[in-house]
Amino acid sequence: MTQIFSPAADTWLRLFLLAGLALTAGGLVMVVGVARSDYVTSSNFRPSQPVPFSHRHHAGELGIDCRYCHSSVEDGPHAGLPPTATCMTCHSQIWTNASMLAPVRDSLAENKPLSWTRVAKLPDYVFFRHDVHIAKGVGCETCHGRIDEMALTYRAKAFTMQFCLDCHRDPAPNLRPANAITAMGWKPQGDVRAAGEAIAAHEHIRVGELTHCYVCHR
Repeated sequence: MTQIFSPAADTWLRLFLLAGLALTAGGLVMVVGVARSDYVTSSNFRPSQPVPFSHRHHAGELGIDCRYCHSSVEDGPHAGLPPTATCMTCHSQIWTNASMLAPVRDSLAENKPLSWTRVAKLPDYVFFRHDVHIAKGVGCETCHGRIDEMALTYRAKAFTMQFCLDCHRDPAPNLRPANAITAMGWKPQGDVRAAGEAIAAHEHIRVGELTHCYVCHR
């Protein structure tokens, strides 16, 4: 009888199967890795801006409260960007002739807003309101990181669905009292979970409903 396959055929078959499985597994790992990479999530990306604004200087060194510039964060869906007049409240008195502030002066003179590049941006299909999160005790730092340490603003957290769901499933560790909403580097005293759960109960946060699809997609 003529032998169709060589004695090494079984070995080669096993090697091909193992190679196929390895390639499939490696491909899945690569896809997941790319999906969560800074390139896709835009994390740690510092886009060019019309003015090299430093949160580290303004929010950190000078201690300016977030709400001074982002004035609608407590009563609207968007935090808002400051109009040029807000910038010139200070810069009409200090650094008035600085070359880097020329776009700010031109913006005021021409009555045209500065064209800032959005850093913290969610997809259009995501429903999100700043005022709701602020009112319930979610601090700026929770989503935006230590903004007071950023010389140039970047996205510190990857705004993935998983990031939001992790908090919605268990918001207690991320909640803080109203007087610490904009505080950077704030740490609760005592039991973090107990403090967060007390805030959740006081604010009537219905944890079991936060993961329903309609909460974020409407």
